[in-house]
Amino acid sequence: MIARLRGTPVARTGERLVLDVGGVGYALSVTPTALRLAERGGEVALETYLHVREDTLQLYGFGEAAERELFEHLLAVSGVGPKVALAIVSGSPPADLRRAIVLEDTARFEAIPGIGKKTAQRVVLELKEKLGTVSDPVPIAGKPHAVARDALVELGWSVTEAEEALAATDPELSPEERVRQALRAA
Repeated sequence: MIARLRGTPVARTGERLVLDVGGVGYALSVTPTALRLAERGGEVALETYLHVREDTLQLYGFGEAAERELFEHLLAVSGVGPKVALAIVSGSPPADLRRAIVLEDTARFEAIPGIGKKTAQRVVLELKEKLGTVSDPVPIAGKPHAVARDALVELGWSVTEAEEALAATDPELSPEERVRQALRAA
């Protein structure tokens, strides 16, 4: 129903943003990408999704259409509601999440707070067919992020701890350097 809003950000509380659109303030739960757009100042256009339940209407805001599209796919997964879907979409760029689904990298989803092993497996199982294939897929073990994460796990870190530590490192660096940075920061 409400697919896009253009307006001026007037307030922010955590991951909620109030967007003034023609004198009406819309409260949205937003992704970090949308927050970064809002922090630039001035008018901003956000892709939105209106979640309708018996007792509430909730708007979710996204910085790009790919985030909203993935969010909508996630809502179709059994056991995934809008809060969990927003947490998943907020965790990584949509292209990385799609690749993780196609390559069946459930550890990527298990690292997100609120996502357990069974939910991660359901996300991968139910969305793998819908999202198609990745051209020239690289095995998970050969992906730099997975290599760095697996190295930290081998050193005794949990998957969640490893993902959190790697999120604070530069993704353009080699896996070895990312592990070094994570270990220095610990």
